[in-house]
Amino acid sequence: MTNLFQPRLLNEVFGDPGLFVRFRWERRALLLDLGDLTTQPPADLLKVTDIFVSHTHVDHFIGFDHLLRIVFGRGHTIRLFGPPGFISNVEGKLFGYIWNLVEGYTLTFDVYEVSSDKIVAARFPCGARFERVDLPLSLPFTGVLVDDPLFRVEAVHLDHKIPCLAFALAEVERINIDPERLKRLGLATGPWLTEFKRMVRAGAPDDTIVRAPCGDETGETFRELLLSDLRDKIVTITSGQKLVYVTDTLYSDENRRKIVTLAQDADILFCEAMYLEQDRDCATERHHLTARQAGLLAREADVKELVIFHLSQRYQECPEALYHEAAEAFGGPVRSR
Repeated sequence: MTNLFQPRLLNEVFGDPGLFVRFRWERRALLLDLGDLTTQPPADLLKVTDIFVSHTHVDHFIGFDHLLRIVFGRGHTIRLFGPPGFISNVEGKLFGYIWNLVEGYTLTFDVYEVSSDKIVAARFPCGARFERVDLPLSLPFTGVLVDDPLFRVEAVHLDHKIPCLAFALAEVERINIDPERLKRLGLATGPWLTEFKRMVRAGAPDDTIVRAPCGDETGETFRELLLSDLRDKIVTITSGQKLVYVTDTLYSDENRRKIVTLAQDADILFCEAMYLEQDRDCATERHHLTARQAGLLAREADVKELVIFHLSQRYQECPEALYHEAAEAFGGPVRSR
Protein backbone atom coordinates (compact mmCIF):
# COMPACT_ATOMS: atom_id res chain seq x y z
CA MET A 1 0.00 0.00 0.00
CA THR A 2 1.42 3.38 -1.01
CA ASN A 3 2.28 5.72 1.87
CA LEU A 4 1.52 9.45 1.88
CA PHE A 5 4.62 10.31 3.92
CA GLN A 6 8.09 9.87 2.47
CA PRO A 7 10.48 10.53 5.37
CA ARG A 8 14.27 10.71 5.35
CA LEU A 9 16.81 11.88 7.89
CA LEU A 10 18.50 15.12 6.89
CA ASN A 11 22.03 13.97 7.66
CA GLU A 12 23.96 10.84 8.49
CA VAL A 13 23.51 9.54 12.03
CA PHE A 14 26.54 11.35 13.47
CA GLY A 15 25.49 14.67 11.90
CA ASP A 16 22.94 17.28 12.93
CA PRO A 17 19.50 15.77 13.58
CA GLY A 18 16.41 16.46 11.55
CA LEU A 19 13.75 14.77 9.44
CA PHE A 20 12.43 15.78 6.01
CA VAL A 21 8.94 14.46 5.21
CA ARG A 22 7.71 14.80 1.65
CA PHE A 23 4.06 14.23 0.80
CA ARG A 24 3.53 11.84 -2.09
CA TRP A 25 1.35 13.39 -4.83
CA GLU A 26 1.63 16.83 -3.17
CA ARG A 27 4.05 19.70 -3.76
CA ARG A 28 4.46 19.92 -0.03
CA ALA A 29 6.90 18.85 2.68
CA LEU A 30 7.52 19.22 6.41
CA LEU A 31 10.71 19.60 8.44
CA LEU A 32 11.22 18.28 11.95
CA ASP A 33 14.16 20.19 13.42
CA LEU A 34 16.48 22.58 11.61
CA GLY A 35 19.94 21.09 11.86
CA ASP A 36 22.47 21.52 9.05
CA LEU A 37 20.53 21.93 5.78
CA THR A 38 23.39 22.76 3.43
CA THR A 39 23.32 19.35 1.72
CA GLN A 40 19.58 19.49 1.06
CA PRO A 41 18.34 20.12 -2.51
CA PRO A 42 16.85 23.64 -2.73
CA ALA A 43 13.88 22.19 -4.62
CA ASP A 44 13.04 20.11 -1.54
CA LEU A 45 13.34 23.04 0.86
CA LEU A 46 11.08 25.16 -1.35
CA LYS A 47 8.29 22.61 -0.76
CA VAL A 48 8.38 23.08 3.03
CA THR A 49 5.19 24.61 4.48
CA ASP A 50 5.53 23.68 8.16
CA ILE A 51 8.53 23.27 10.48
CA PHE A 52 8.50 21.65 13.91
CA VAL A 53 11.53 22.43 16.10
CA SER A 54 12.15 20.32 19.20
CA HIS A 55 14.37 22.97 20.85
CA THR A 56 16.88 25.58 19.78
CA HIS A 57 20.24 24.08 20.69
CA VAL A 58 22.57 24.94 17.81
CA ASP A 59 22.54 21.48 16.19
CA HIS A 60 18.73 21.61 15.95
CA PHE A 61 18.33 25.21 14.78
CA ILE A 62 21.39 26.34 12.82
CA GLY A 63 19.66 25.44 9.55
CA PHE A 64 17.20 28.32 9.88
CA ASP A 65 19.67 30.68 8.22
CA HIS A 66 20.15 28.39 5.22
CA LEU A 67 16.40 27.88 4.85
CA LEU A 68 15.90 31.66 4.98
CA ARG A 69 18.46 32.12 2.20
CA ILE A 70 16.70 29.54 0.00
CA VAL A 71 13.12 30.83 0.44
CA PHE A 72 14.04 34.54 0.50
CA GLY A 73 12.26 36.39 -2.31
CA ARG A 74 9.59 33.71 -2.64
CA GLY A 75 5.94 34.33 -1.90
CA HIS A 76 5.77 31.70 0.82
CA THR A 77 4.12 31.67 4.21
CA ILE A 78 5.91 29.14 6.41
CA ARG A 79 4.63 28.06 9.81
CA LEU A 80 7.14 27.23 12.54
CA PHE A 81 6.33 25.53 15.85
CA GLY A 82 8.70 25.38 18.80
CA PRO A 83 8.99 25.31 22.61
CA PRO A 84 8.84 28.21 25.12
CA GLY A 85 11.02 31.13 24.02
CA PHE A 86 10.79 30.13 20.36
CA ILE A 87 9.34 33.41 19.07
CA SER A 88 12.25 35.36 20.54
CA ASN A 89 14.69 32.80 19.09
CA VAL A 90 13.33 33.34 15.57
CA GLU A 91 13.23 37.10 16.10
CA GLY A 92 16.89 37.07 17.11
CA LYS A 93 17.83 35.16 13.97
CA LEU A 94 16.01 37.61 11.71
CA PHE A 95 17.38 40.67 13.49
CA GLY A 96 20.92 39.52 12.77
CA TYR A 97 20.58 40.92 9.23
CA ILE A 98 19.79 44.29 7.58
CA TRP A 99 16.50 44.37 5.65
CA ASN A 100 16.40 47.79 3.99
CA LEU A 101 15.58 46.65 0.43
CA VAL A 102 12.72 44.22 0.93
CA GLU A 103 9.62 46.33 0.27
CA GLY A 104 7.16 44.29 -1.77
CA TYR A 105 8.59 40.93 -0.71
CA THR A 106 5.82 38.61 0.49
CA LEU A 107 7.73 35.90 2.38
CA THR A 108 6.21 35.50 5.85
CA PHE A 109 7.04 33.39 8.89
CA ASP A 110 4.18 32.57 11.26
CA VAL A 111 5.76 31.38 14.49
CA TYR A 112 3.90 29.39 17.15
CA GLU A 113 5.32 29.06 20.65
CA VAL A 114 4.10 25.96 22.46
CA SER A 115 4.05 26.09 26.26
CA SER A 116 2.71 23.38 28.52
CA ASP A 117 -0.66 25.13 28.79
CA LYS A 118 -1.05 27.42 25.75
CA ILE A 119 0.06 28.37 22.25
CA VAL A 120 0.86 31.98 21.32
CA ALA A 121 1.92 33.26 17.90
CA ALA A 122 3.75 36.04 16.11
CA ARG A 123 4.14 36.98 12.45
CA PHE A 124 7.34 38.14 10.75
CA PRO A 125 6.56 39.61 7.27
CA CYS A 126 9.59 40.16 5.04
CA GLY A 127 8.07 43.21 3.34
CA ALA A 128 7.93 44.96 6.72
CA ARG A 129 11.60 44.17 7.42
CA PHE A 130 10.55 41.16 9.48
CA GLU A 131 9.24 43.41 12.25
CA ARG A 132 7.46 41.23 14.79
CA VAL A 133 3.66 41.36 14.88
CA ASP A 134 2.15 39.56 17.87
CA LEU A 135 -1.00 37.79 16.72
CA PRO A 136 -4.21 37.91 18.78
CA LEU A 137 -3.97 34.20 19.43
CA SER A 138 -3.73 32.41 22.73
CA LEU A 139 -5.07 28.88 22.51
CA PRO A 140 -5.04 26.20 25.17
CA PHE A 141 -2.49 23.54 24.28
CA THR A 142 -4.29 20.19 24.08
CA GLY A 143 -1.47 18.26 22.44
CA VAL A 144 -2.50 19.04 18.85
CA LEU A 145 -0.43 21.50 16.79
CA VAL A 146 -1.89 21.00 13.31
CA ASP A 147 -5.21 19.46 12.27
CA ASP A 148 -5.06 19.45 8.48
CA PRO A 149 -7.35 17.61 6.04
CA LEU A 150 -4.36 15.42 5.12
CA PHE A 151 -2.52 15.00 8.42
CA ARG A 152 -2.40 15.74 12.12
CA VAL A 153 0.59 16.74 14.24
CA GLU A 154 0.68 16.18 17.99
CA ALA A 155 3.42 17.07 20.46
CA VAL A 156 4.51 16.50 24.05
CA HIS A 157 7.04 18.36 26.19
CA LEU A 158 10.03 16.29 27.32
CA ASP A 159 12.77 17.08 29.82
CA HIS A 160 16.19 17.96 28.35
CA LYS A 161 17.01 20.33 31.21
CA ILE A 162 14.87 22.63 29.10
CA PRO A 163 11.50 21.86 27.49
CA CYS A 164 12.03 19.80 24.34
CA LEU A 165 9.19 18.82 22.01
CA ALA A 166 8.60 15.36 20.56
CA PHE A 167 6.25 15.07 17.59
CA ALA A 168 3.81 12.55 16.11
CA LEU A 169 2.75 12.97 12.48
CA ALA A 170 -0.32 10.97 11.48
CA GLU A 171 -2.12 10.65 8.19
CA VAL A 172 -5.77 11.43 8.92
CA GLU A 173 -7.07 8.49 6.92
CA ARG A 174 -6.00 6.62 3.83
CA ILE A 175 -8.29 6.74 0.80
CA ASN A 176 -7.43 3.68 -1.30
CA ILE A 177 -8.63 3.34 -4.90
CA ASP A 178 -9.20 -0.19 -6.23
CA PRO A 179 -7.62 -0.16 -9.72
CA GLU A 180 -9.50 -3.24 -10.90
CA ARG A 181 -12.88 -1.79 -9.97
CA LEU A 182 -11.88 1.48 -11.61
CA LYS A 183 -11.01 -0.42 -14.78
CA ARG A 184 -14.29 -2.34 -14.72
CA LEU A 185 -16.13 0.97 -14.61
CA GLY A 186 -14.25 2.03 -17.71
CA LEU A 187 -12.55 4.94 -15.91
CA ALA A 188 -8.98 6.18 -16.31
CA THR A 189 -6.42 6.92 -13.63
CA GLY A 190 -4.97 10.40 -13.37
CA PRO A 191 -4.91 13.67 -11.38
CA TRP A 192 -8.69 13.69 -11.06
CA LEU A 193 -8.39 10.94 -8.43
CA THR A 194 -6.42 13.27 -6.14
CA GLU A 195 -9.29 15.76 -6.18
CA PHE A 196 -11.80 12.93 -5.74
CA LYS A 197 -9.91 11.74 -2.64
CA ARG A 198 -9.95 15.28 -1.27
CA MET A 199 -13.74 15.39 -1.61
CA VAL A 200 -14.16 12.02 0.11
CA ARG A 201 -11.81 13.02 2.94
CA ALA A 202 -13.57 16.37 3.40
CA GLY A 203 -17.00 14.71 3.59
CA ALA A 204 -18.43 16.36 0.46
CA PRO A 205 -22.20 15.81 -0.06
CA ASP A 206 -23.20 12.46 -1.52
CA ASP A 207 -24.87 14.14 -4.51
CA THR A 208 -21.69 15.98 -5.54
CA ILE A 209 -21.05 15.39 -9.24
CA VAL A 210 -17.65 13.87 -10.09
CA ARG A 211 -16.45 14.28 -13.68
CA ALA A 212 -14.31 11.22 -14.35
CA PRO A 213 -12.32 10.56 -17.56
CA CYS A 214 -13.00 7.29 -19.34
CA GLY A 215 -10.21 4.86 -20.05
CA ASP A 216 -10.48 4.98 -23.84
CA GLU A 217 -7.60 5.64 -26.21
CA THR A 218 -8.27 9.37 -26.55
CA GLY A 219 -8.80 10.12 -22.87
CA GLU A 220 -11.19 12.87 -23.94
CA THR A 221 -14.46 11.23 -22.91
CA PHE A 222 -15.91 11.87 -19.45
CA ARG A 223 -18.68 10.43 -17.29
CA GLU A 224 -20.54 12.30 -14.58
CA LEU A 225 -21.11 10.21 -11.47
CA LEU A 226 -22.49 10.84 -8.00
CA LEU A 227 -19.73 10.98 -5.40
CA SER A 228 -21.55 8.49 -3.17
CA ASP A 229 -21.91 5.92 -5.97
CA LEU A 230 -18.28 6.20 -7.03
CA ARG A 231 -17.04 6.13 -3.42
CA ASP A 232 -18.97 2.97 -2.62
CA LYS A 233 -17.65 1.21 -5.73
CA ILE A 234 -13.92 2.04 -5.77
CA VAL A 235 -12.88 3.33 -2.32
CA THR A 236 -11.59 1.56 0.78
CA ILE A 237 -10.77 3.71 3.82
CA THR A 238 -8.06 2.52 6.21
CA SER A 239 -5.99 3.96 9.04
CA GLY A 240 -3.20 6.25 7.87
CA GLN A 241 0.53 6.14 8.41
CA LYS A 242 2.04 7.39 11.70
CA LEU A 243 5.57 8.73 12.21
CA VAL A 244 7.04 9.78 15.56
CA TYR A 245 10.18 11.88 16.15
CA VAL A 246 11.90 11.85 19.56
CA THR A 247 15.22 13.48 20.33
CA ASP A 248 17.24 14.94 23.21
CA THR A 249 15.50 13.66 26.29
CA LEU A 250 16.24 12.12 29.66
CA TYR A 251 15.10 8.55 30.31
CA SER A 252 12.83 9.25 33.26
CA ASP A 253 9.49 7.76 34.29
CA GLU A 254 7.60 10.85 33.13
CA ASN A 255 9.40 11.10 29.81
CA ARG A 256 9.02 7.37 29.21
CA ARG A 257 5.27 7.56 29.80
CA LYS A 258 4.87 10.54 27.46
CA ILE A 259 6.96 8.97 24.68
CA VAL A 260 5.21 5.61 24.83
CA THR A 261 1.78 7.27 24.70
CA LEU A 262 2.80 9.50 21.78
CA ALA A 263 4.44 6.66 19.83
CA GLN A 264 1.85 3.95 20.50
CA ASP A 265 1.44 1.71 17.41
CA ALA A 266 3.49 4.05 15.19
CA ASP A 267 4.66 2.78 11.83
CA ILE A 268 8.10 4.34 12.35
CA LEU A 269 9.71 5.76 15.48
CA PHE A 270 12.69 8.00 14.74
CA CYS A 271 14.50 8.05 18.08
CA GLU A 272 17.81 9.42 19.25
CA ALA A 273 20.29 6.88 20.63
CA MET A 274 23.17 9.06 21.72
CA TYR A 275 25.08 6.65 23.99
CA LEU A 276 25.71 3.00 24.68
CA GLU A 277 24.23 1.56 27.87
CA GLN A 278 27.74 1.25 29.35
CA ASP A 279 27.84 5.07 29.25
CA ARG A 280 24.41 5.52 30.80
CA ASP A 281 25.75 7.83 33.52
CA CYS A 282 26.93 10.21 30.81
CA ALA A 283 23.56 9.93 29.04
CA THR A 284 21.75 10.78 32.27
CA GLU A 285 24.03 13.71 32.97
CA ARG A 286 23.54 15.08 29.45
CA HIS A 287 19.78 14.31 29.40
CA HIS A 288 20.03 11.95 26.40
CA LEU A 289 18.96 8.38 25.68
CA THR A 290 21.07 5.27 25.33
CA ALA A 291 20.52 2.91 22.40
CA ARG A 292 19.05 0.34 24.79
CA GLN A 293 16.59 2.89 26.16
CA ALA A 294 15.52 3.80 22.61
CA GLY A 295 14.87 0.12 21.92
CA LEU A 296 12.89 -0.31 25.13
CA LEU A 297 10.71 2.68 24.32
CA ALA A 298 10.00 1.36 20.82
CA ARG A 299 9.15 -2.06 22.17
CA GLU A 300 6.83 -0.75 24.87
CA ALA A 301 5.04 1.49 22.34
CA ASP A 302 4.64 -1.49 19.99
CA VAL A 303 6.00 0.42 17.00
CA LYS A 304 6.51 -1.41 13.72
CA GLU A 305 9.92 0.02 12.86
CA LEU A 306 12.67 1.76 14.82
CA VAL A 307 15.15 4.17 13.24
CA ILE A 308 17.93 5.50 15.46
CA PHE A 309 19.87 8.70 14.84
CA HIS A 310 21.75 11.51 16.66
CA LEU A 311 24.56 9.18 17.75
CA SER A 312 27.53 10.49 19.72
CA GLN A 313 30.65 10.90 17.61
CA ARG A 314 32.59 8.94 20.22
CA TYR A 315 31.18 5.80 18.56
CA GLN A 316 32.21 6.57 14.97
CA GLU A 317 34.53 3.55 14.98
CA CYS A 318 31.85 1.18 16.30
CA PRO A 319 28.36 2.35 15.28
CA GLU A 320 27.23 -1.27 14.93
CA ALA A 321 27.35 -1.56 18.75
CA LEU A 322 24.58 1.04 19.04
CA TYR A 323 22.42 -0.76 16.45
CA HIS A 324 22.96 -4.11 18.13
CA GLU A 325 22.05 -2.73 21.54
CA ALA A 326 18.91 -0.99 20.27
CA ALA A 327 17.82 -4.05 18.26
CA GLU A 328 18.28 -6.38 21.22
CA ALA A 329 16.06 -4.19 23.41
CA PHE A 330 13.52 -3.61 20.64
CA GLY A 331 13.30 -7.25 19.65
CA GLY A 332 13.66 -6.53 15.95
CA PRO A 333 15.92 -4.97 13.34
CA VAL A 334 16.90 -1.31 13.62
CA ARG A 335 17.86 0.91 10.70
CA SER A 336 19.58 4.28 10.33
CA ARG A 337 17.71 6.07 7.49
